[in-house]
Amino acid sequence: MAAAETWLDTSELAEYLKIPRRTLDTWAYKGTGPKYTLMGRHRRYKLSNVERWADDRAKGGAA
Repeated sequence: MAAAETWLDTSELAEYLKIPRRTLDTWAYKGTGPKYTLMGRHRRYKLSNVERWADDRAKGGAA
């Protein structure tokens, strides 16, 4: 059986990334942030998508 996926709301993700919630709002508006799913009027982020998005933006250091 597959492990349950972890979902974060906007406030939880902002805390996880240590950024202002407003930054996530801006990224969602511009389409530059991690993928999200609308559940009603609320954005929910799969942790696996957030981690992939962050990895894709990694800069510097050895590969």
